[in-house]
Amino acid sequence: MRFLTGGRPTPRRTLADAHLPRFLHRHACTGMPGFWAAEQLSTGHFLGWLELRPLDGDPTSAELGYRLRRDAWGHGYPTEGARALLAMAFTEWGVRRVVATTMTVNAASRRVMEKVGLQYARTFFGDWPEVIAGSEYVEVEYELSRETWLRSSAAIRPPVDP
Repeated sequence: MRFLTGGRPTPRRTLADAHLPRFLHRHACTGMPGFWAAEQLSTGHFLGWLELRPLDGDPTSAELGYRLRRDAWGHGYPTEGARALLAMAFTEWGVRRVVATTMTVNAASRRVMEKVGLQYARTFFGDWPEVIAGSEYVEVEYELSRETWLRSSAAIRPPVDP
């Protein structure tokens, strides 16, 4: 949340009135939710959430995102979750392009995007509702096409026994 709210917790009322309805919404073009809880498999402990939702209502493009608790950082959870969501987007939803954005200074998020195969697409100025540290720098967008994902994931799939 450091790169979204400056690290300030979101008030409970805002969560109930604004965020929960958005988290529970199913998109008409896919019939699927846009958000998934990230939990530690061994304990069921809530780690944060992952997002994959149609971009601007277009079912052929999706936006990937992740927000994790600080104590979950550095364990590979966003990478693992993002890989699962990319597979779902490209194999089950028929998505042709996935994008993700972050602040230029958010090196950890950019590294996750790169590790799952997204490539730098553009730099732009974001419209932030409030000024937080780093927002004076530009935003970056990364993207991955289905064709590129198929080529790269085919190279890492285990061989099939004859």
